Amino acid sequence: MTDSLSTSELAALTARIRACRICVEAPRKATLPHEPRPVLRASATARLLVASQAPGVRVHATGLSFNDASGDRLRQWMGVSRETFYDEAKIAIIPMGFCFPGHDANKGDLPPRPECREAWHDALFQLLPRLECVLAIGRYAQAYHFERLGRPQPKGLRLDEIVRRAPDFRGAGPRIIALPHPSWRNAGWIKRNPWFEAEILPLVRAEVARAIG
Repeated sequence: MTDSLSTSELAALTARIRACRICVEAPRKATLPHEPRPVLRASATARLLVASQAPGVRVHATGLSFNDASGDRLRQWMGVSRETFYDEAKIAIIPMGFCFPGHDANKGDLPPRPECREAWHDALFQLLPRLECVLAIGRYAQAYHFERLGRPQPKGLRLDEIVRRAPDFRGAGPRIIALPHPSWRNAGWIKRNPWFEAEILPLVRAEVARAIG
Protein backbone atom coordinates (compact mmCIF):
# COMPACT_ATOMS: atom_id res chain seq x y z
CA MET A 1 0.00 0.00 0.00
CA THR A 2 1.45 3.37 -1.00
CA ASP A 3 1.67 6.21 1.50
CA SER A 4 -0.82 8.30 -0.47
CA LEU A 5 -3.33 5.46 -0.64
CA SER A 6 -2.92 4.70 3.06
CA THR A 7 -3.44 8.37 3.94
CA SER A 8 -6.53 8.57 1.73
CA GLU A 9 -8.07 5.42 3.21
CA LEU A 10 -7.30 6.58 6.75
CA ALA A 11 -8.92 9.96 6.11
CA ALA A 12 -12.03 8.25 4.76
CA LEU A 13 -12.23 5.87 7.70
CA THR A 14 -11.74 8.55 10.37
CA ALA A 15 -14.44 10.63 8.67
CA ARG A 16 -16.84 7.71 8.99
CA ILE A 17 -15.85 7.24 12.63
CA ARG A 18 -16.50 10.90 13.41
CA ALA A 19 -19.95 10.56 11.87
CA CYS A 20 -20.72 7.33 13.77
CA ARG A 21 -24.12 7.04 15.50
CA ILE A 22 -24.18 3.32 16.31
CA CYS A 23 -24.68 3.89 20.05
CA VAL A 24 -27.81 5.93 19.34
CA GLU A 25 -29.28 4.15 16.34
CA ALA A 26 -28.23 0.52 16.97
CA PRO A 27 -26.81 0.20 20.50
CA ARG A 28 -25.91 -3.17 21.94
CA LYS A 29 -27.47 -2.28 25.29
CA ALA A 30 -28.55 1.09 26.69
CA THR A 31 -28.59 3.98 24.24
CA LEU A 32 -25.86 6.59 24.62
CA PRO A 33 -27.46 9.22 26.90
CA HIS A 34 -26.40 12.20 24.77
CA GLU A 35 -25.54 13.09 21.19
CA PRO A 36 -22.46 11.22 19.90
CA ARG A 37 -19.23 13.15 19.50
CA PRO A 38 -16.47 10.71 18.50
CA VAL A 39 -13.02 12.02 19.40
CA LEU A 40 -9.75 10.63 18.01
CA ARG A 41 -6.53 11.77 16.39
CA ALA A 42 -4.68 9.66 13.82
CA SER A 43 -2.30 9.96 10.89
CA ALA A 44 -0.46 7.44 8.73
CA THR A 45 2.89 8.91 9.86
CA ALA A 46 2.35 8.61 13.63
CA ARG A 47 4.88 6.38 15.39
CA LEU A 48 3.50 6.77 18.92
CA LEU A 49 0.02 5.71 19.99
CA VAL A 50 -1.75 6.93 23.11
CA ALA A 51 -4.37 4.19 23.52
CA SER A 52 -6.85 5.44 26.07
CA GLN A 53 -10.22 4.44 27.51
CA ALA A 54 -12.89 6.95 26.45
CA PRO A 55 -13.28 10.74 26.42
CA GLY A 56 -14.37 12.44 29.62
CA VAL A 57 -17.05 15.07 29.84
CA ARG A 58 -14.68 18.01 29.17
CA VAL A 59 -13.21 16.29 26.13
CA HIS A 60 -16.76 15.64 24.94
CA ALA A 61 -17.52 19.35 25.29
CA THR A 62 -14.38 20.54 23.47
CA GLY A 63 -13.78 17.73 20.98
CA LEU A 64 -10.04 17.69 21.84
CA SER A 65 -8.44 14.54 23.27
CA PHE A 66 -7.06 14.81 26.82
CA ASN A 67 -8.00 18.48 27.05
CA ASP A 68 -8.34 18.26 30.82
CA ALA A 69 -6.39 17.75 34.04
CA SER A 70 -5.76 14.09 33.16
CA GLY A 71 -4.14 15.27 29.94
CA ASP A 72 -1.89 17.65 31.86
CA ARG A 73 -0.68 14.79 34.03
CA LEU A 74 -0.25 12.46 31.05
CA ARG A 75 1.87 15.03 29.21
CA GLN A 76 3.99 15.37 32.34
CA TRP A 77 4.43 11.59 32.47
CA MET A 78 5.44 11.58 28.80
CA GLY A 79 7.77 14.57 29.10
CA VAL A 80 6.19 16.43 26.17
CA SER A 81 4.70 19.85 25.68
CA ARG A 82 1.07 20.43 24.81
CA GLU A 83 2.15 21.46 21.30
CA THR A 84 4.07 18.22 20.75
CA PHE A 85 1.28 16.11 22.24
CA TYR A 86 -1.17 17.45 19.66
CA ASP A 87 1.20 17.01 16.71
CA GLU A 88 -0.96 14.49 14.87
CA ALA A 89 1.84 13.63 12.45
CA LYS A 90 3.79 12.15 15.36
CA ILE A 91 1.24 11.04 17.97
CA ALA A 92 -2.03 9.19 17.44
CA ILE A 93 -4.61 9.34 20.23
CA ILE A 94 -7.21 6.59 19.88
CA PRO A 95 -9.53 5.64 22.75
CA MET A 96 -11.28 2.29 23.04
CA GLY A 97 -14.59 4.18 23.08
CA PHE A 98 -14.71 7.24 20.84
CA CYS A 99 -17.56 9.01 22.66
CA PHE A 100 -18.01 10.05 26.27
CA PRO A 101 -19.98 7.07 27.67
CA GLY A 102 -21.83 8.95 30.40
CA HIS A 103 -21.70 8.70 34.19
CA ASP A 104 -22.54 5.86 36.53
CA ALA A 105 -24.56 6.20 39.76
CA ASN A 106 -21.44 7.39 41.62
CA LYS A 107 -20.68 10.11 39.04
CA GLY A 108 -17.74 8.15 37.69
CA ASP A 109 -17.32 7.61 33.96
CA LEU A 110 -18.91 4.48 32.54
CA PRO A 111 -16.70 1.96 30.68
CA PRO A 112 -15.94 2.51 26.99
CA ARG A 113 -18.75 1.47 24.68
CA PRO A 114 -17.94 -1.91 23.06
CA GLU A 115 -19.57 -0.90 19.78
CA CYS A 116 -16.53 1.25 18.89
CA ARG A 117 -14.01 -1.58 19.12
CA GLU A 118 -16.27 -3.99 17.29
CA ALA A 119 -17.07 -1.62 14.43
CA TRP A 120 -13.86 0.32 13.90
CA HIS A 121 -10.67 -0.61 15.70
CA ASP A 122 -9.32 -3.54 13.71
CA ALA A 123 -9.71 -1.71 10.40
CA LEU A 124 -8.29 1.49 11.87
CA PHE A 125 -5.07 -0.08 13.13
CA GLN A 126 -4.45 -1.76 9.80
CA LEU A 127 -4.02 1.75 8.42
CA LEU A 128 -1.47 2.79 11.06
CA PRO A 129 1.57 0.74 10.02
CA ARG A 130 4.29 2.96 11.46
CA LEU A 131 3.39 2.72 15.14
CA GLU A 132 6.48 1.84 17.17
CA CYS A 133 5.23 2.39 20.71
CA VAL A 134 1.83 2.03 22.37
CA LEU A 135 1.02 3.69 25.68
CA ALA A 136 -1.91 1.49 26.77
CA ILE A 137 -3.87 3.41 29.39
CA GLY A 138 -6.29 1.38 31.49
CA ARG A 139 -7.42 -2.23 31.35
CA TYR A 140 -9.65 -2.02 28.28
CA ALA A 141 -6.87 -0.58 26.11
CA GLN A 142 -4.33 -3.00 27.56
CA ALA A 143 -6.46 -6.07 26.89
CA TYR A 144 -7.15 -5.03 23.29
CA HIS A 145 -3.64 -4.00 22.27
CA PHE A 146 -1.77 -6.87 23.91
CA GLU A 147 -4.16 -9.24 22.13
CA ARG A 148 -3.96 -7.32 18.84
CA LEU A 149 -0.17 -7.48 18.83
CA GLY A 150 -0.04 -11.17 19.66
CA ARG A 151 0.98 -10.79 23.29
CA PRO A 152 -2.17 -11.57 25.33
CA GLN A 153 -1.65 -11.30 29.06
CA PRO A 154 -2.84 -13.85 31.62
CA LYS A 155 -6.31 -13.09 32.90
CA GLY A 156 -6.51 -11.91 36.50
CA LEU A 157 -3.34 -9.79 36.51
CA ARG A 158 -3.70 -6.73 38.75
CA LEU A 159 -3.02 -3.29 37.33
CA ASP A 160 0.21 -2.97 39.30
CA GLU A 161 1.43 -6.31 37.94
CA ILE A 162 0.90 -5.45 34.30
CA VAL A 163 2.26 -1.90 34.65
CA ARG A 164 5.38 -3.05 36.45
CA ARG A 165 6.15 -5.58 33.72
CA ALA A 166 6.64 -2.80 31.14
CA PRO A 167 10.42 -3.43 30.82
CA ASP A 168 9.64 -7.03 29.81
CA PHE A 169 7.35 -6.20 26.90
CA ARG A 170 9.97 -6.08 24.17
CA GLY A 171 10.22 -8.05 20.98
CA ALA A 172 9.00 -7.82 17.41
CA GLY A 173 6.44 -5.15 16.65
CA PRO A 174 5.51 -2.04 18.61
CA ARG A 175 6.63 -1.69 22.21
CA ILE A 176 3.67 -1.70 24.63
CA ILE A 177 3.85 0.20 27.92
CA ALA A 178 0.86 -0.30 30.21
CA LEU A 179 -0.13 2.73 32.29
CA PRO A 180 -2.78 3.56 34.88
CA HIS A 181 -5.21 6.30 33.92
CA PRO A 182 -3.69 9.72 34.75
CA SER A 183 -6.90 10.76 36.54
CA TRP A 184 -6.80 12.21 40.04
CA ARG A 185 -8.81 9.14 41.04
CA ASN A 186 -5.59 7.12 40.72
CA ALA A 187 -3.55 9.40 42.98
CA GLY A 188 -3.80 6.83 45.78
CA TRP A 189 -2.56 4.04 43.52
CA ILE A 190 0.43 6.12 42.45
CA LYS A 191 1.26 6.96 46.07
CA ARG A 192 1.07 3.28 47.08
CA ASN A 193 3.33 2.28 44.20
CA PRO A 194 6.35 4.63 44.26
CA TRP A 195 8.19 2.37 41.79
CA PHE A 196 5.86 3.71 39.08
CA GLU A 197 7.40 7.18 39.10
CA ALA A 198 10.90 5.89 39.87
CA GLU A 199 11.08 3.02 37.35
CA ILE A 200 8.32 3.25 34.77
CA LEU A 201 8.12 6.96 33.97
CA PRO A 202 11.79 7.19 32.92
CA LEU A 203 11.10 4.31 30.53
CA VAL A 204 7.99 6.07 29.24
CA ARG A 205 9.88 9.30 28.56
CA ALA A 206 12.74 7.49 26.82
CA GLU A 207 10.38 5.53 24.56
CA VAL A 208 8.26 8.59 23.78
CA ALA A 209 11.36 10.61 22.86
CA ARG A 210 12.62 7.79 20.64
CA ALA A 211 9.28 7.34 18.87
CA ILE A 212 8.65 11.00 18.11
CA GLY A 213 12.27 12.01 17.64
